[in-house]
Amino acid sequence: MAVNHERLLALQLPDHECAWTQRDCQLYALATGFGQDPLDERELRYLLEGPGFLVSPTNAITLYYDDRWMRESGVDLAMSLHGEQRNIFHRPIPPDGRGRVSSRITGIYDKGAGRGLLVVCEQVLRDAATGEPLATNIITNFARADGGIGFSSGTAPAPHAMPTRAADVVVEGVTRPEQALAYRLCGDRNPLHADPATARAAGFSRPILHGMCTYGFAARAVLQAACGYDPRRLRTFGARISAPVYPGDVLRTEIWQDGEVVSFRTSVPARDNVVVINNGRADVIASG
Repeated sequence: MAVNHERLLALQLPDHECAWTQRDCQLYALATGFGQDPLDERELRYLLEGPGFLVSPTNAITLYYDDRWMRESGVDLAMSLHGEQRNIFHRPIPPDGRGRVSSRITGIYDKGAGRGLLVVCEQVLRDAATGEPLATNIITNFARADGGIGFSSGTAPAPHAMPTRAADVVVEGVTRPEQALAYRLCGDRNPLHADPATARAAGFSRPILHGMCTYGFAARAVLQAACGYDPRRLRTFGARISAPVYPGDVLRTEIWQDGEVVSFRTSVPARDNVVVINNGRADVIASG
């Protein structure tokens, strides 16, 4: 059955409530590569309790999990991929908090029969007590089996253009063999990332790393290279998830900075430099 675009754009879901603690934020930091050098005091601020504790901005992705919009969309979930992710950070995330999340479909882009359908969902995380926005989560789902509905809500956003010069900075991060088992404790329990039989059935030799874990590794690299590890300086962060990562892969993030615009791309050198995060863009502000 074809996706009904009118129903999808009019979809209204009740707000979703959530809560988190400092422990959740510490687990996310550990699961996305912070603390690989346990003597680096800049990274330890994301892991150790104390008055200087910091929360990685992309932690906002895992503070709640509300996929009802996907189940209500009518797309073939078995043939759908998390194609792109973008975040807007309105204010620092507190290490302990309660939130309320609102979700709505903001875009539908038909690529044509046999070419798939893009469905964009915007989720806003607000402080439950004050109603102030903390972060906006923009998800692009690539429904590979649902193209050809004959409707687009506009022109699909173009990917961020990457610089052609050599990278200004390169940051490496090492994923551990058990990385996906750690990241799944942040909320995404998809067996594709943990169960060998499920991974084989999906065409992979073994479980793959969550795309959002790779995304978190890239965010850590940008925080290090362009923000001096200060999460307040990172205002937006987004990229395409372009290829899978296997736990144990070394990730190489190339970073270009042009004023307040930071471009980035992540690859796996040991696998012919396959690009796993592409067309990345972050907006940063000056310190102080």
